[in-house]
Amino acid sequence: MSLALVQCMLSVLFVLIVFKMILPAKNVEQITLSQLHERLQEEKGDTQFIDVRPRRQYEQFHVFGFRNIPLKDLRRQATTLDKNKPIVTICQTGAQGNRACKRLKRYGFTQLANVRGGLSTWEPFYRKDTEGPDQ
Repeated sequence: MSLALVQCMLSVLFVLIVFKMILPAKNVEQITLSQLHERLQEEKGDTQFIDVRPRRQYEQFHVFGFRNIPLKDLRRQATTLDKNKPIVTICQTGAQGNRACKRLKRYGFTQLANVRGGLSTWEPFYRKDTEGPDQ
C-alpha cells in the first residue's frame, strides 16, 4: 500500500471515531434549555438531574437540583441511580453529557435526556416558588 492510501484510511478512521463520540446515542432525547427549565419547574422528585463535569467545575457553578457525578466516576456511581426514573445529564457543551448517556444506556438505563449545548448556553431562571429579580 502506498503512503497516501494509508494516510487517507487513517483520516477516514479518525473522522468516524470523532463522529461516533460527538453524535448522540440512539433513543437519547436531546432537550433544549427551555425544555430543561420546564422540567425543573415541574420537578416532583421523579427525575434524576446529573452534572457530569469534573467536581471543580461543578463547585464553581452548577444548576440547582443537579447532582455532580463526574464522567470518570459514572461507572462506580451508576449503582446509586434508579433505573426506573428518568435521567437528565448536563455538562459544559453537551458532548460529555452525550458520552454519559451512552454509558448509562450500556448500563441498562433507558429514560435518558441530555441538555443540548450544555451550560455554555445557560441562562438563569427562577422557580415560581422562589424569589428572583423579577419578583
